[in-house]
Amino acid sequence: MIRILNAESLEYSPDALAILQEIAIVDSFSDLTPADLYTLIPNYDVLITRLAFQIDARLMDHAVRLHTIVTATTGLNHIDLAYAQHKQIKVLSLKGELEFLRTIPSTAEHTWALLLSLVRHIPHAYQSVLDNQWDRDRFRGNQLLGKPLGILGFGRIGEKVARYALAFGMKVYAYDPNPVETSLTEIFWCHSMEELLHQSEVLSIHVPFDSTTHHLLSIHELMQLPRHALIINTARGGILNEQDVVYALESGHLRGVAVDVLEDEYQLNHSPLLQYARNHANVIITPHIGGATLEAMAMTEVFMANKLVRYLKEKR
Repeated sequence: MIRILNAESLEYSPDALAILQEIAIVDSFSDLTPADLYTLIPNYDVLITRLAFQIDARLMDHAVRLHTIVTATTGLNHIDLAYAQHKQIKVLSLKGELEFLRTIPSTAEHTWALLLSLVRHIPHAYQSVLDNQWDRDRFRGNQLLGKPLGILGFGRIGEKVARYALAFGMKVYAYDPNPVETSLTEIFWCHSMEELLHQSEVLSIHVPFDSTTHHLLSIHELMQLPRHALIINTARGGILNEQDVVYALESGHLRGVAVDVLEDEYQLNHSPLLQYARNHANVIITPHIGGATLEAMAMTEVFMANKLVRYLKEKR
């Protein structure tokens, strides 16, 4: 009998679990440490994980039975893919599942939540009220109507963000070498990333993370944004050079940054942006919760459970 280790089972979909239990013994844990995972993994054929663990060569070498990793994510930088291929471990994910992913709005919605929170100073205004202060003049913000928004990466999330921006009356620019087809006619298409940056008082990042997009936005690119621009990143942390972002903030070139991702989410003390945010009110950081709505997680868990079942049947 196949044995599955669900290493991040907190609020895991009962429907997805039922699908898995038809084909395997499933052991579910919601509070494993990396050391616990290392101890348990030799006993399992399949690992289900989200983003809490780095699935690296050391772990895979220890996982003597493991042949499949299941992750309900599109980004895969938490898994050493090259080593998984070397070990002939199949990685099943949401990457490339565009038809299904178009039904999931959570990350696009969180992008908009971050932008509104940044321009209206919502986290810090709320904290001031908790501190028994009621000072509306301290938190004067900006409206979005008429502001130019640049969308870097016009895939299924970028398109949803564009629709929200148009509803707010923003002027939308976009750049993607391979954009999705869209019925939106109000978008201004840019021929290069540089052209997009020059137009973007607000820049929203929606490109995948790989070797070509690592530090895609460093100091040279950041300085092409208009002075006092804002950046929103709900893609992957490594796309932004955090040290350069901090420099652009300190110099006043950037007015604010809101991100749901950091370059090293497993060692927060390595993040220059987080260190800056501890003492400045123009940065908002959330802990990679863009896709973490109850509805989206249940839908993706069921989708991935079915994908695993199909793969195992084909593998026989």
